[in-house]
Amino acid sequence: MSLCLVIDEMHPSLPALLEPLGVRLHYRPELTAAEVPAALAAQPYDGLVVRSKLRVTAGLLAHGPRLRYVARAGAGVDNIDEAAMQAAGVTLLNAPEGNRDAVGEYALGLLLALFRNVARADQEVRAGRWRREANRGEEIGGKTIGLLGYGHMGAAFARRLSGFGCTVLAHDSNPACPGDQHALLVPPAELQARADVLSLHIPYSAANHNFVDEAFLGGFRHPIWLLNTARGEVLDHAALVGGLHSGQVRGAALDVLENEKLGQLSAEQQARYDWLKTAPNVLLSPHIGGWTHQSYARINEVLAHKIGAFLRAAVRPG
Repeated sequence: MSLCLVIDEMHPSLPALLEPLGVRLHYRPELTAAEVPAALAAQPYDGLVVRSKLRVTAGLLAHGPRLRYVARAGAGVDNIDEAAMQAAGVTLLNAPEGNRDAVGEYALGLLLALFRNVARADQEVRAGRWRREANRGEEIGGKTIGLLGYGHMGAAFARRLSGFGCTVLAHDSNPACPGDQHALLVPPAELQARADVLSLHIPYSAANHNFVDEAFLGGFRHPIWLLNTARGEVLDHAALVGGLHSGQVRGAALDVLENEKLGQLSAEQQARYDWLKTAPNVLLSPHIGGWTHQSYARINEVLAHKIGAFLRAAVRPG
């Protein structure tokens, strides 16, 4: 029997999925980040399941010398020190397949809401203002949608755009990215030359910090609409505010921010946030793109499949 510590809230289906694989769970979502190292050291755990409660570092891994895998319940692994994992011989499993459909749908919803002024029109009607001409919108048909990153999330968005009569271009830094029939893979310069919309689907890493900066935004031939359902830190928010001021960015929909702890913003972050939340052409939401009832359960299914495959491979002879 393999023993696994779960330190974050998970859909209740997880035990029923893992127990037939010979995995016994210690479900401890009440643990604080500070309490996890001692809990990890208290039992000979083979596995650790996390969301975003804490960073998985070399220091944490040292408290679990029997660990063989860490399973991240979700797509992003920016809270995982992958070099430390590799050095410790611990395998990283994550579940982008579990919430890619939710993110693809939400990105489409954000684009429609941005193009058709849905949030502003709703607020105006509630306030007794009936302004049709001022809320005349744009159609997706005929536009060129540029996707930065074409992994699970970018491809899910492209599939949902396929019926709208638009052109979808994508750039992915991975030269082995296979692409598909829903998007044309292009170099960054072509994306910037042709796109009317830029949608961000790249993971956060040190190399991607503020990847979309003033120079990148300034490289677009046409003013663009911008969507971010990836990570806030891949977008330079000072450059975004500057682009919105200048008109280089026609509007933005942000499901993620540079600092999502709104009570702990620096003075500069607070100033940018205060400006963005009053801008009529900006939509904001609290990192809910991949957060649906269906994805909550599906992430468990993906993790169970991957944990099962890992454990089977670990005992396979030869």
